[in-house]
Amino acid sequence: MNARLPVYLDYAATTPVDPAVVAAMSACLTESGTFGNAASGHLYGTAAAACVRGAREQVAALIGAAADEIVFTSGATESNNLAILGCARANADRGRHLVSVRTEHKSVLDAGRHLEREGFAITWLTPEPSGVVAPAALAAALRPDTVLVSVMYANNETGVLQDIAALATVCRERGVAFHSDAAQAAGKVPVDVHALGVEFLSLTAHKLYGPKGVGALYVRRGARAALQALTYGGGQERGLRPGTLPTHQLAGFGVACEIARRELPAEAARLARFGERLWAGLAPLGGTHLNGAGAPRVPGILNVSFEAVEGESLVAGLTGIALSTGAACNSDSPEPSYVLRALGRDRQLAESSLRFSFGRFTHETDVDFAINAVRHEVARLRACYPGLPAGPGGDLPPGWAHEAAGGGARVVNGEGGGPHQDSWVRFQLLVAGDTVKDARFKAFGCPHTMDTAAWICGELSGRARATLISGKPQDWARARGVPVEKLGRLFAIEDALRACLAQWV
Repeated sequence: MNARLPVYLDYAATTPVDPAVVAAMSACLTESGTFGNAASGHLYGTAAAACVRGAREQVAALIGAAADEIVFTSGATESNNLAILGCARANADRGRHLVSVRTEHKSVLDAGRHLEREGFAITWLTPEPSGVVAPAALAAALRPDTVLVSVMYANNETGVLQDIAALATVCRERGVAFHSDAAQAAGKVPVDVHALGVEFLSLTAHKLYGPKGVGALYVRRGARAALQALTYGGGQERGLRPGTLPTHQLAGFGVACEIARRELPAEAARLARFGERLWAGLAPLGGTHLNGAGAPRVPGILNVSFEAVEGESLVAGLTGIALSTGAACNSDSPEPSYVLRALGRDRQLAESSLRFSFGRFTHETDVDFAINAVRHEVARLRACYPGLPAGPGGDLPPGWAHEAAGGGARVVNGEGGGPHQDSWVRFQLLVAGDTVKDARFKAFGCPHTMDTAAWICGELSGRARATLISGKPQDWARARGVPVEKLGRLFAIEDALRACLAQWV
């Protein structure tokens, strides 16, 4: 691995394109290659059409489908929308009720909410704490007017696998169509759409070493009539997804699927070993929680929450690793993972979770590097955590204890924020008369909170009581480059200083 680059452990977000995929795509781009429009009747078009047919067969083979059951799309997000919106609208005269799960990908959640604005009713199931949806819970949610159920195969944050065959059986017995988002499962676990009994299944290329911007929706034979197109044009893809087919992307998608199918058994075992190795290295830290423990999980995804650690500060300290605190599609959100919250994790644990995801180019040394880096950073942040009890020798440095015992100085404490808030700051000041002789702090918070608290603490030595609080949080934010949306977190620092003043009498 290039020493200048962090170890990449975010394969669940996206994967690098396999060199064989790059070669297949390149062969479709230039004048000497298969660049034609597959809808054209001349030589160039028929060559492109043959390439598309081959790719369709390769994708179909990965999931045990027939080639004519594959509808190419721009990715799993579009496939999910086509399945959910298309099925709901096409069957609105039969019923206007759907069932899905609170831990689905945003493209399923948002499609469902859009249908709710159109007058459809959605029952959102809450999975068991392990992340699994019980068939009995699904059966209880079905109604006479239910037209579609959508449950993802492998969760994109926890890797928890659902028993899709059992859930689809419940639906089939009631005449309800079943859709599954398999973006994180295809190529990682065996998928056979006919054994699963689903009507619709979504795939994307970039999760299995193919290009971004291309995916597929499996549409079971006989289920085409249950779908309404979302876009209109030239009638390509059985009228469900019109537009000129991107031959180069489809060729790459096909090769990616072929490689994944061939290497799946060995690769799944290898990634499972990596997951076991990582958890064995992190569990001894204590206060660690494996999200999805007790449920079957896709190889290669491990989601861990850490007690007494703030998630943003944890990630900021892991500069040598590229990973995620949740799903990449939701990583810009300031809110904790809605998936982990649905599984019963409290806010702090949900915010302090890391999703490790391994892939084809991950090595055992990368796993060991991650173990050591995380252990070091968790220990560093926990040493600053205000809520941990003092050790046997108390919570004061030896020098402070000596001066305080001699009567020439005393210790004052002040705290702001709290354990269930965004920031929690505690200052300890060694004061003599009207002057601060030394200062220290502990804090739980984002990197900006930690940086500002450390900066202010360094400025306190030698300061008189009357000037203990120099400036306001707005001034500190400007001085330390704190974004405006984080300004409110600095008020815990001000509160802690004011609490010190109240005790310093």
